Amino acid sequence: MSEPRQVIVYSRKGCHLCEIVKETLTKLHRRGGFHWSEVDVDTDDQLRRQFTDEVPVVFIDGRKAFKYRLDEHEFLRKLAG
Repeated sequence: MSEPRQVIVYSRKGCHLCEIVKETLTKLHRRGGFHWSEVDVDTDDQLRRQFTDEVPVVFIDGRKAFKYRLDEHEFLRKLAG
């Protein structure tokens, strides 16, 4: 059996779009196949500069996959790819 994919969402507190993406990931996580974690960009100066107002950003196995919004069907397609 292959290892679960690693998903990271870069976000910040008070970000409405970030909350929507995290809710979607929580729902999709029930299907399995990936682990996800969240990184608050405001806890690190470099991340804050890198992402400025471009959150949420979702990475799958270290590759940028989504910015601002996460389409469920496209996410599942990328996970399978």
